[in-house]
Amino acid sequence: SSASFQDVVGILCLVSVAAAALDFKYHYTEELEAYLKEVHAANPSLTHLHSIGRSVEGRGDLWVLVLGRFPTHHKIGIPEFKYVANMHGDETVGREMLLHLIDFLVTSYRRDPVITRLLNNTRIHIMPTMNPDGFEATKAPDYYYTQGRYNKNREDLNRNFPDAFENNSATIQPETQAVMNWIKNETFVLSANLHGGALVASYTFDNGNSVTGSLKGYSRSPDDDVFIHLAKTYSFNHASMHKGTGCDNRQTFPEGITNGYSWYQLEGGMQDYNYVWGQCFEITLELSCCKYPPADQLEEFWRDNKVALIEYIKQVHLGIKGQVTDKNGNPIPNAIVEATGRPHICPYTTNEQGEYFLLLLPGTYVINATVPGFKSILKTVEIPDNTGNFSALKQDFFFSEVSIIRPRSASCPKIPLYLELEQASVAVKPTLHSLVLMTFTLLILK
Repeated sequence: SSASFQDVVGILCLVSVAAAALDFKYHYTEELEAYLKEVHAANPSLTHLHSIGRSVEGRGDLWVLVLGRFPTHHKIGIPEFKYVANMHGDETVGREMLLHLIDFLVTSYRRDPVITRLLNNTRIHIMPTMNPDGFEATKAPDYYYTQGRYNKNREDLNRNFPDAFENNSATIQPETQAVMNWIKNETFVLSANLHGGALVASYTFDNGNSVTGSLKGYSRSPDDDVFIHLAKTYSFNHASMHKGTGCDNRQTFPEGITNGYSWYQLEGGMQDYNYVWGQCFEITLELSCCKYPPADQLEEFWRDNKVALIEYIKQVHLGIKGQVTDKNGNPIPNAIVEATGRPHICPYTTNEQGEYFLLLLPGTYVINATVPGFKSILKTVEIPDNTGNFSALKQDFFFSEVSIIRPRSASCPKIPLYLELEQASVAVKPTLHSLVLMTFTLLILK
């Protein structure tokens, strides 16, 4: 009958829609939103689509697609990872790379054993655009900088976050506030933000002072070794970034990586904010010499970045993780867990489930768990490289004297923390290590 013929045609149409690959072209706001909704509808158990806020103009939602075996909520032991692109609206390659990454992940799940294990053991958050207004304002491909870099209020979102080194006077924008809230509400462990205009992996700190070594032209974090490893993981898995040739004859980046401050000083950057206040290691990936290249180059960009994007996600399983519990087995939130010798200026603390995650390279470490008012527990651990097993080393801490306690979170104000350290160092000139340790102790006692 004609009805059955129409049914067959309808089924064939549905099959063709499901099988249709994502085009290599630029996807404007409505197309991007439609694509994300289509992916979620086709993969409801593997994905969760939500908006974390709206842009200034209000036309664009800040969409995040979450992928994993438990996409709707955090699961104990499964680390949270994120990619953010297009925070500068005229830097467009990252936006499309993340759409193609989504396409690759959902089509490879249950077909590719590595991608399947990655998604079963990681919760991956992907935000293709943080600045939809800026992208829409950039009308045509352009090699250089345009006004579309900024949000609708003409603010640079990557100069808009609280800064650990100096007072940032910029008014926090809706897009920035949405991302800050997002970071606060999730237990992100590792992240990257995708930019354009160079070809390099840049790592924290972007700003600095004498305490972090800026007098020598390099601003070193306590986890500098991990950041170098993270940046190299991306550059060496990229088709050409590791060659370090740069985009012109004036600027080269050995091994395709750079300390952010060494490249140029930047106040109010997102990667430093993630690391200091979000307990999340973030690097900045500059993916293209041309900020907004012609669409016919996007397929080549995908080939160049595909492996690096996946290998970088795997690094969320570096190091050590575990739970801190009381004598009744209840989780202890806000317990401080740090590796001895690398305390963070805002102490890294456990989440509501008493969990901690510390990214550390393979080696021997002393891990110090502290519940204020009780004796610290120190454990010496040998950390292997477990990234291939998709699980960091598990080490729990059990406080047998503690019962039903909820320590207040360690004080970590949104003020220039390293500025205070520098002022202290002028007075007493101690070493960097003792300075950070001193601050760490003060924060615990507050």
